[in-house]
Amino acid sequence: MFNFGMADQQREEKRRRLEGLVESNPHDPSLHFQLGVHLWETRTETEKAAEHWVIAAKRNPNNAAAFKYLGHYYASVSVDVQRATKCYQRALSLHPDDSDAGEALCDLLDRQGKETLELAICKDASRNSPRAFWAFRRLGFLQVHQKKWSEAVQSLQHAIRGYPSSPDLWEALGLAYHRLGMFTAAIKSYGRAIELEDTRVFALVECGNIFVMLGSFRKGIEQFQQALKRSPQNMSALYGLASGLLGLSKECINAGAFRWGASMLEDACKVVETSIRLASNSTCTWKLHGDIQLAYAQGYPWMEESESLEYRAETFEKSIYLWKNTCRLAAISARNSYQRVLHLAPWEANIYVDIAISSDLISSFCEDDTHDSSWKLSEKMTLGALVIESDNFEFWVALGCLAECNALKQHALIRGLQLDLSIANAWAYLGKLYREENEKKLARQAFDCARGIDPSLALPWAGMSADIHTGERTPNDAFESCLRAVKILPLAEFQIGLAKLALLSGNLLSSQVFGAIQQAVQRAPHYHESHNMNGLVCEARFHFIAAIASYRLARYAINISFDTSLKSHWKDISTNLARSLIKVGNAKGAVQECEDLEKEGMLDAESLQIFAFSLWKLGEHESALSRIRTLAAIIPTMDKTSAALSVSFICRLLYYISGQDLAIVSILKMPKELFQSSKISFIVSAIDALDQKNRLESIVSGSRYFLASNEEITGMHYLIALSKLIKHGTEHHLEFQSGISHLRKALHMYPNSNLIRNLLGYLLLAIEVWENTRVPSKCSIVDSSDSNSKEGLKLAWEIFSARAVACHARGNSEPRFSFPTCGCQCPSGSGALKELQKCVRREPWNCNGRYLLVLNLLQKAREEKFPVNICIMLERLIIVALSDEFYSRKEAYCQYQKFQLHLCASEIFLQRGNIIGCINHTKDASALLVPDSYQFFRHLLLCRAYAAEGNFKNCKEEYERCLGLKTDFHVGWVCLKVVESQYELQTVTNVVELAFNEGSKGRNNSWSMWMAVYSLVMGMICMWNQDFLSAEEFLEQLCSLASAESCIFLCHGVTSMEIARRCHDSQFLSSAIRSLSKALVSSSIPIPIVSALLAQAEGSLGSRKKWERNLRLEWSSWPPEMRPAELFFQMHLLARQIEPESDISSRVECCQSPKQWVLRAIHTNPSSLRYWKVLRKLM
Repeated sequence: MFNFGMADQQREEKRRRLEGLVESNPHDPSLHFQLGVHLWETRTETEKAAEHWVIAAKRNPNNAAAFKYLGHYYASVSVDVQRATKCYQRALSLHPDDSDAGEALCDLLDRQGKETLELAICKDASRNSPRAFWAFRRLGFLQVHQKKWSEAVQSLQHAIRGYPSSPDLWEALGLAYHRLGMFTAAIKSYGRAIELEDTRVFALVECGNIFVMLGSFRKGIEQFQQALKRSPQNMSALYGLASGLLGLSKECINAGAFRWGASMLEDACKVVETSIRLASNSTCTWKLHGDIQLAYAQGYPWMEESESLEYRAETFEKSIYLWKNTCRLAAISARNSYQRVLHLAPWEANIYVDIAISSDLISSFCEDDTHDSSWKLSEKMTLGALVIESDNFEFWVALGCLAECNALKQHALIRGLQLDLSIANAWAYLGKLYREENEKKLARQAFDCARGIDPSLALPWAGMSADIHTGERTPNDAFESCLRAVKILPLAEFQIGLAKLALLSGNLLSSQVFGAIQQAVQRAPHYHESHNMNGLVCEARFHFIAAIASYRLARYAINISFDTSLKSHWKDISTNLARSLIKVGNAKGAVQECEDLEKEGMLDAESLQIFAFSLWKLGEHESALSRIRTLAAIIPTMDKTSAALSVSFICRLLYYISGQDLAIVSILKMPKELFQSSKISFIVSAIDALDQKNRLESIVSGSRYFLASNEEITGMHYLIALSKLIKHGTEHHLEFQSGISHLRKALHMYPNSNLIRNLLGYLLLAIEVWENTRVPSKCSIVDSSDSNSKEGLKLAWEIFSARAVACHARGNSEPRFSFPTCGCQCPSGSGALKELQKCVRREPWNCNGRYLLVLNLLQKAREEKFPVNICIMLERLIIVALSDEFYSRKEAYCQYQKFQLHLCASEIFLQRGNIIGCINHTKDASALLVPDSYQFFRHLLLCRAYAAEGNFKNCKEEYERCLGLKTDFHVGWVCLKVVESQYELQTVTNVVELAFNEGSKGRNNSWSMWMAVYSLVMGMICMWNQDFLSAEEFLEQLCSLASAESCIFLCHGVTSMEIARRCHDSQFLSSAIRSLSKALVSSSIPIPIVSALLAQAEGSLGSRKKWERNLRLEWSSWPPEMRPAELFFQMHLLARQIEPESDISSRVECCQSPKQWVLRAIHTNPSSLRYWKVLRKLM
């Protein structure tokens, strides 16, 4: 109370003071204005306040504030609207920036409904002053109200400069952008409004609508969810959220994520049901509910419960019934929702079509296959839509799709085209109708029209792929057309068709086909074709267990079908099942399937082949021969292709059952007309390749006339080369040279044949001639497109990678670790490594690629002294490789690769000092079924591991086991000799040398090189033992065996120099000079150290010029970044020998002074006291 009293007292004092001033200065308008304002604010004498404002306005007509307050008085006190309007207008004319006057005037006019006058006042104010932000704001709101979106954008943008934090302005600007179609700007404006005030439900809803319209369903859903947090019962937000979930679910279903899409549809249904409870008479909500249920009925996937062979027919039938029932109930719910919309708005013609579509879907899930002559509900409802809108072409197209009578279909589609000739759908469905009526020309023309109008329509592309049956399109072209249709619209029918075309075109291994048929199984599990094609795709990918399960599901689907015509497909599915059973090793199951076919009288050529092969696998040779006779009896009734396949099969199985001689006798008894096929030519040629008597020569030569294509001819050359290896070889060795010679001749005739190139490269590696290790890179052409090809013994990238491992000069590709010293280099080791890494990334399931990658990485690790990063990478790769089920198989090559992987892991652990890990891996390798010749290397590795551990007793035992096992590989004996000398394990004199020489018998190609290697190792052992004279003898013998290897001359030269140093014998210096000179000549590129050693030897003999020349050669042989300190020091010596009168401009040593050379040596190696002493002398 005290405070209020004080305020009243102060106001009274201010009033008396202002009245006194007015009395003393009655002509001062400002005092009258101030007194009026004071009286207005105290709300005591508003009439007197108005009098003072009138006086102020009369005496100062430019006082805009006085007119504003007068306007307030007339508007609120005396309620004289006309006077108030005039006062506000006068105030705005004097001061357009006055927002109070402007807003008050606009509110006054708005209450009177004078929107045009209000708009004019705002425009005048905005023209008179660019800072009249209130006018721009009011003008923008009015223009939004009048839907003048372009003008509203300009006004609102200007208003935002004055009111940047006004969410109303940002929201209105977003609405204007939205209506203009400027969606990005609208999203930003709505977003700014939400930032300023997060309770803006309208902005959230509209922003969500834009995202949904643009297809960004996730962002739209987020916006609607935020809006529903602020206003849980907002109908627009609920509708938008359901629409967004519907759109996102369709995206998921089209992408193959059926279960996720179905769950989203369930969420959308819950949202729209909430909206229905709030407003049960909203037609758009019921329509949306029907759309969601219809999408659910069309996209609900079949949940496959089991993929094993024990999947029962009863379980499958139950799952199909549950799936159909779920889809049917959803379709019924959709139809009920559409009927509710029709009840609320019977004039909406499109609802009739929606009911027709849902009714047609319901009938497709009904198991009753009876045909009634009366009109279907779907047809009636579509006709109802046409009664309301007879000129709607979309309704005519719908009738053409839903009608059963072909004549009605054609009439409806043509009528739709009469209304609008550019309807791509009508042309597409018309083409489909003509295709069903076998009017191929009309169908093709209709599809061409549809594709020309809308290339993104799926049906024309699918229709084009059907031309393969008429021979107008190749299988590959038809496959590409159908693949495009599947990408546009992933219907189950298109996907099944794609798999069928993939079978014809050889594209079953395509990942796109695999994904498509997997989706078809979920979308159409009641189609036997989806399961049958899924089985074929899985079989092509060697997933035989999954293929068997799919074939059985296909048979179950036929059994539960009411269509009796499908029973004819039972034979094909049973044949496929039998084939997969035999491939997985279940010969007994395959025989059972074939016996069932035999009982039904359905055995054909393919099933007879499977039957005979399965019986042979079970050891029932007589029964197998009986089936072969049956197959031979029906050969005359077959076409040429089937007959050729059957004869080929008979020849092969006869060879397996009766042996080579009886098979040849049987082949000779066959009619010669049966061998007029390229396929049979390959079979009889393969059998003839194993026959040393050449009894089939006449048949083979005659059948080769039927080789037509280049692929067949090159394949025959491939087979001939292999036959020469066998026929011209001995019992224990193949004759590689004859095969290589034939392949070289064939390669001249067919230089583009990768098959011949790869085999030639493979044989050149197998021949064990070291000079050939660089040739395969010229033969084989690495192409990433060939990674999936299984043609030939080895692929190009496999040969390329194996060559990098086999080459003894592998490290030469990285000069920073070593320098090339031999003639046969392998400079592309890193290229092989990159190709292997690409292969493993492209095909992570490729066990062979991963195996070769491990071997190449081990070579790289050995070259770089086993760095930690590569060792860790190798450990991880080996762990992944050994965990693959591929290595659980008992085949010899699987066991061999697993054995090698264990040895690689052991080597890595040994190099890193983990002896226990090394020993564990070698022991794991002992359980593998590999020959003793390979087990030799396991014991050799154990011998090294025990020696590194200091356990010389076990080391000696493993050494003796190596001697007992023996090996055919020279490198094993060489390594054992090194281990023997290092740890003094020798028990019998020269036992390793004798075994080495024994293993060299019959290997003329590589004997000299391996003897050279052995001599080199013996020379190194003698050097380790300080027996340099014996070392020199071994190395001299080595030089005579391998005269083209610079590394050998380098070793001999170094040894001779060491002997000369110890014995002070110049004769050895001369020998060293000869060897080092040969090392320089035989090397493909300059080798560091050699010229320096040669300079030292020449200098020791007093040849100053040769000493200088060799030092300059040494300088040029080093890469600039790798030159050692000693080389700089030697250059200082060379610089000190310069004569003043000589021409020194072109010499390397002259570019710097001796002092600078020494400084560079010290900079490179500051720890050398010798360099510092010389520098002190030069200072």
